[in-house]
Amino acid sequence: MHMKSTHLPTVVLILCDIRSMENVGSMLRTADGVGIEKVYLVGITPLPIDRFGRKVGGIAKTALGAEETVAWEYAQEIDPLLARLSREGYQLIAIEQSESSVDYKTVQPVRPVAFMVGNEVEGLTPAVLEKAEVIAEIPLRGEKESLNVSVAAGVALFRMLDR
Repeated sequence: MHMKSTHLPTVVLILCDIRSMENVGSMLRTADGVGIEKVYLVGITPLPIDRFGRKVGGIAKTALGAEETVAWEYAQEIDPLLARLSREGYQLIAIEQSESSVDYKTVQPVRPVAFMVGNEVEGLTPAVLEKAEVIAEIPLRGEKESLNVSVAAGVALFRMLDR
């Protein structure tokens, strides 16, 4: 059951077109751990409950109850959500690899802040990245070109919110 809060959350996370239920559950759990006040589930991102209000097993398995402790909301399209958050004064920070990215360790979020992560394969679209004020990238030292989206979210959020 998603909760409605009476105040404007100051730290939110946007999960855009995430395919894996386990990644969603893991990021809800991370959101709880790092103090994210609300998670927006956008596009094809699976929801913690089905249309009958039943828990979705793949999410519950990795969320371990965080789907009930972190407020969440579904948004069909990301553009209206980003426009609304921008109007409300949110700093939009993408966690993504990009030509215009900066090292995530140098990012100092200003609240209210909305962090965004994208699809496991495609990431965030160029159009979404254009709307971000900051694109934060985790430098990698090994052979692999990227981290799992839930791991990247955890690493980046804990570092950027530890001020």
